[in-house]
Amino acid sequence: MDDDRFRLLVQGVLDYGIFMLDTEGRISTWNAGAERITGYAAEEIAGRHFSVFHPPEDVAASEPARELETAVAEGRLEDEGWRVRKDGTRFWANVVITALYDEHGRLHGFGKVTRDMTERRNAEQALRERRRLVGHLVEAQEVERRRIAWDVHDESIQSMVAVGMRLQLLASRLPEPHASAVGGLDESVAAAIARLRGLVSRLRPPELDRHGLVEAVSAYTDEVAGRWGLAHEVRDELTAEPSPEAAITVYRICQEALSNVRKHARATRVGVTLSTVDNGTLVRITDDGVGTAGGDAGAGHFGLVEMHERAEAAHGWLSVDSTPGEGTVIEFWLPLLPDATELEP
Repeated sequence: MDDDRFRLLVQGVLDYGIFMLDTEGRISTWNAGAERITGYAAEEIAGRHFSVFHPPEDVAASEPARELETAVAEGRLEDEGWRVRKDGTRFWANVVITALYDEHGRLHGFGKVTRDMTERRNAEQALRERRRLVGHLVEAQEVERRRIAWDVHDESIQSMVAVGMRLQLLASRLPEPHASAVGGLDESVAAAIARLRGLVSRLRPPELDRHGLVEAVSAYTDEVAGRWGLAHEVRDELTAEPSPEAAITVYRICQEALSNVRKHARATRVGVTLSTVDNGTLVRITDDGVGTAGGDAGAGHFGLVEMHERAEAAHGWLSVDSTPGEGTVIEFWLPLLPDATELEP
């Protein structure tokens, strides 16, 4: 009775093709899942060699025979690759072949389990392509930010510095009240230079190139949190410096996260901790603000979407944990080095 129940269970499974092969690889049993996946009914597939599911190039390369030899030598074989349905269309399959022996240790045949993974593979490829495109966009943004920063610093700021020096010289040679008027112009130029230097710092933080990630994040946090009146702390627990690509992504996510604290949290304190975990950089940003219900603070907010996309484009992850009245925790992790295999065009 137990054998009958088990046979009914196997025959009724729809998500997996489960069937038996004899010692030569010919099909001896068939279930509903195998019919659904391949399109073959039991009566038309029984007795045929399982190589019928392999593409012609695999058959020519003796791939089906290799699979059985491996299953005998190692007890089982697991593989993923293209397989062919009855109508000639291909699907991406996960296949497990297990060698079956009788009580005397003689090979009795093989059990084969096949799962159609085409939809999952397509989804994974689409996700990889999206991440690749987002990665290229982020890279292009950083290149343009750097170019603008250099142009502003090397041209606009230097020209205005020269104008300021000439104004100072002119003011020293003029009588009052003209000297005071020119001095006022010089102060306006100096204020404009300070604003431009702030813009350059936001476009491409000089601390990042000169002193590394922690110094850049600390300088930015000191600047903005101090301006907003927030108590703040940056803790350095890094044991390895991330790559320049990962460092600028960490910095940009921290910028956006701190901006969200100012706009939405109504917090009095913010903390940033950077540490090295699992061969990557883990960043934890906490605040004591109002928090939100549902655990995901501002899930539809553009800034949060951008943070998620930046982290995923760098092959990392980002999570948000928020509790009403207790504040919000943003955590994200990026690998120390970019994944070269996924950065290829």
